[in-house]
Amino acid sequence: MNLFDLSGRKAIVTGVGSMQGLGRAMAQALQESGAEVAVISRSARVFDVAREDGFAAFQADLTNRHELARAFQEAVGKLGTLDILINNHGMTYVHEATSYPETAWDTLIETNLTSVFRLCQLAAPIMMEKEYGKIINMASMATFLGLTQIPAYAASKGGVGQITKALASEWAAKGINVNAIAPGFMQTEMTAGLKNNPARREFFFSRIAAGRWGEAADLKGVAVFLSSHASDYIHGAIIPVDGGYLAR
Repeated sequence: MNLFDLSGRKAIVTGVGSMQGLGRAMAQALQESGAEVAVISRSARVFDVAREDGFAAFQADLTNRHELARAFQEAVGKLGTLDILINNHGMTYVHEATSYPETAWDTLIETNLTSVFRLCQLAAPIMMEKEYGKIINMASMATFLGLTQIPAYAASKGGVGQITKALASEWAAKGINVNAIAPGFMQTEMTAGLKNNPARREFFFSRIAAGRWGEAADLKGVAVFLSSHASDYIHGAIIPVDGGYLAR
């Protein structure tokens, strides 16, 4: 048996609204390994990605709980069932903590944490019925480190780490693997502002042992691994893909 073969598996990947984004790379990796993939994003660009790669595409604002449920059900309806869920969507807002806007806090927690939990809730009954499923959440360096000026993002990603472990503990015996990927500093739209700030850029870059920014393709292998039989005895893990950032 090829432990990494995903032939016949049905997958949903969220946050696939960028041609160079992490979500697209992971969705491509699943497809390249044999899975049928549906993608969800708030951005209409999800349809451009889908046309190029052959995904089924659905647009939804995942901070809106009605839209979240609608898009999830439509995606599952298109796929016929669900074996793999990658919760990749997210956002950040940089501002000092003493005057951090309440609206920004609420939006980030809803986007990065509450919607992730809700999607896990929706996926679990489908997976429990077949006693098989792979859920992959997206953690962050902020899951481990006290990064400054992003308090809501840090809180949300800390929460993602803990909800990943909590759901893994509750659902492992039901055949569901719940794990997380923690990307390091990657070349994405979200990190563009960081790289344009020389002082902050040098502060973070100096800790990357690999000596380069991460690229979306760096997540392909771990996404397939956590989606496949190769990870069947891995539950509640948070796997850093960070070029050795945490090692320093």
